[in-house]
Amino acid sequence: MRTTDYLVIGSGVAGLTFAIKMAEKHPDRSIYIVTKQSEDDSNTTHAQGGVAIVMDQEKDSFKKHLMDTLIAGDGCCNASVVEMVVNEGPERLMDLMAWGANFDRDSKGRLDLAREGGHSENRIVHNRDTTGREIETILLNKVRQLANISILNYHFAIDLITQHHLKNTIEEAPACYGAYVMDQKTERIYPIKARATILATGGIGRLYGHTTNPMVATGDGIGMAYRAKARIKEMEFVQFHPTALYEKVQGRLFLISEAVRGFGAYLRDGEGERFMLKFDKRAELASRDIVSRAIDTVLKKNKTSFVYLDCTHLDMSDFKVHFPNIFNECLKRNINVEKDWIPVVPAAHYLCGGIVVDKNGATNLKNLFALGECSRTGLHGANRLASNSLLEALVYAHKCDTYLSENEPQFMEMDQPHWIEVNTHTDKNLGSIILDITERLQELMRRYVGIVRCNEGLLKAKGQLDEIHKEVEALYHGSKLNTQLCELRNMVNVAHLIIEQSLERKENKGGYFNLDYFLHHLEVTAH
Repeated sequence: MRTTDYLVIGSGVAGLTFAIKMAEKHPDRSIYIVTKQSEDDSNTTHAQGGVAIVMDQEKDSFKKHLMDTLIAGDGCCNASVVEMVVNEGPERLMDLMAWGANFDRDSKGRLDLAREGGHSENRIVHNRDTTGREIETILLNKVRQLANISILNYHFAIDLITQHHLKNTIEEAPACYGAYVMDQKTERIYPIKARATILATGGIGRLYGHTTNPMVATGDGIGMAYRAKARIKEMEFVQFHPTALYEKVQGRLFLISEAVRGFGAYLRDGEGERFMLKFDKRAELASRDIVSRAIDTVLKKNKTSFVYLDCTHLDMSDFKVHFPNIFNECLKRNINVEKDWIPVVPAAHYLCGGIVVDKNGATNLKNLFALGECSRTGLHGANRLASNSLLEALVYAHKCDTYLSENEPQFMEMDQPHWIEVNTHTDKNLGSIILDITERLQELMRRYVGIVRCNEGLLKAKGQLDEIHKEVEALYHGSKLNTQLCELRNMVNVAHLIIEQSLERKENKGGYFNLDYFLHHLEVTAH
């Protein structure tokens, strides 16, 4: 067994920010950061747009940002949470800048604020089109300077340690004592005991196959929390980014940032028509759920695989300054943005629901906290406003650090809960079996649990998932564990939660659109 004061699972902006703040404030406390790949492989690294923060009080206001967030969230946000996060934004940006983060500035030295879909003003603080990479790099540099932080690369958290793992405990309420972690290089599994465990494991995009997320986004934190009996809510609100670069490939698709439409790009169908004007008066600057659904409608109507993003009318010298990465990535694919339209398609991007937490990031399990995309704070409601995710992570990391600094938890008494390897048998075909099941699961989610759903499809998905679940559980208990099998197990748990909570919702909200309720609404309106 290893022991640490704070166990952070995940190495994106939320986990790293918490670790830095705790380590600086309390040099005597130890922090472990567990990450299943290299420490810089996270959703944060791939974030392009920026951080939504009110910095220009003359043109913008906290109230406007709050209202934009509430409108995007379609009545499902917690208004007091939105107010807290929006108001604290400028201070949290100052933290990043104090640590060395650089953001684009205009000719007068002021922050160059961009605008994205759903925002009424320019308020996106950015570093060209690689903001996430800038933030991740700065945070990791800071972490490496702090002696009381240890990063465990290529370590996979399998399960949280709770009462049912232990022989003798004095805790009656549900509690977390740490986690079982696999060293992927040695395949050894051991417990890490902690005063508090912080889940900062990011998103679930790989569950859909076609996603803007990296391969590591398999919903591990949510899967672990679900099995540990943490509250999980609003999993039906999966956000699809409208403009992923269309390619005939499985896995991660390159993201064409929301900011490109904020810069003035047009969406066009195969005939060249700007179709967004038919769906929303804000056209290309409508919120992501509306734009994604509009594209989905056009694709199905025209029986095509993609629509186009047209940037050819824009000031191209300025475009290259703001979006050099996007310009070059398109060029690598023989798309010259100066004269070619970019083929785009919606792809799974962000989960608005997740592990239910309070304003300090605390879950219903004692000493278990969740930060970032894996958490459900109440900020996003039914649909996340563009660039509110990095903001949320920064604010909640600060809140969690403040709470735990003032309320240091004690180590809970427990016997050493060594991991018992049930089966050491390794099937030489296990890898291909896992891949086959994963692809079936992804196809099921895209077909029945995507941008537009219906009750019949959801019930079909539920039935098919039950069969997949049996197969995966048999593999889990009958094979020597590896990362891919554990990831698949987590994705099955997440799929179950999305399907069940989709069936429970009886009205369309934000990112959740059920065709049955839409048709029923039309019938009622007609009568």
